[in-house]
Amino acid sequence: MNFALQNVSLLAMEIFFIGLIVLCALIVAGISWVVVSRLYKGQR
Repeated sequence: MNFALQNVSLLAMEIFFIGLIVLCALIVAGISWVVVSRLYKGQR
């Protein structure tokens, strides 16, 4: 029982960290997209 609980906790931590990395990647991509689109509009 204790081993199963530990496994679930480990899985939850992995999912949490993967979600955090994906969220950071999306934020960075969104910011860079806004910057690039503004530069592109500014050049035209």
